[in-house]
Amino acid sequence: MELFACPLFYDLTKNEIDEILSRSVNEVVTFEKGQHVVRQGDIIHSLYILVEGLVRTEMVTKDGNVVEIEFIEPVRPLAPAFLVATENRYPVDVISMQKSEFYIIPKTLWLKEMMNNEQLLTNFMELNSNMTVFLSKKVQMMSIKSLKGKLSLYILENTTPQNNTFILRRTQSQLAEYFGVQRPSLARTLGDMIREELISIYKREVKVLDRGKLESMI
Repeated sequence: MELFACPLFYDLTKNEIDEILSRSVNEVVTFEKGQHVVRQGDIIHSLYILVEGLVRTEMVTKDGNVVEIEFIEPVRPLAPAFLVATENRYPVDVISMQKSEFYIIPKTLWLKEMMNNEQLLTNFMELNSNMTVFLSKKVQMMSIKSLKGKLSLYILENTTPQNNTFILRRTQSQLAEYFGVQRPSLARTLGDMIREELISIYKREVKVLDRGKLESMI
């Protein structure tokens, strides 16, 4: 577990991180695979920081449809922006995909730590800003009509011109659920993109072959 990799603790020393956690963490909780960590609509009383395991977040729409938002890996906090929101409720269900461990920090203690550490406060604000960008991109993806366009945006977001590969952490079934389509449709579209030499896939490594064409499909 590398706590300094958590966006909340960027540019803090190990000693600073250890001191913050020793003062503020009042509970360590473990969830087994398949358990709900929190449910959409639960009031947020504390900051949850995932330190081990893997969780997924999903949202139930007014129509009753389930929309997957993202997978969260260590070391990351859950919904940090909503901790200080007027409507401080979890916007999503959080489900443990494997045995997962969380540090739990009461809201009052976390706010006190931020008031006493400018870097911690800056990190908190930057993380929340980045999450706003992520959600904006999610809305953009949902507005794209074609599955090929959605896949193109997803692949481009996970790569750069300098680093044109990434490891696909979702199974095809999970990816199909993420895009709200049937698995055969996803497999067929991925196959088309491979035949058109837009991408290649080896095991779980996706490689961009024609970035320009992917960008033109968005």
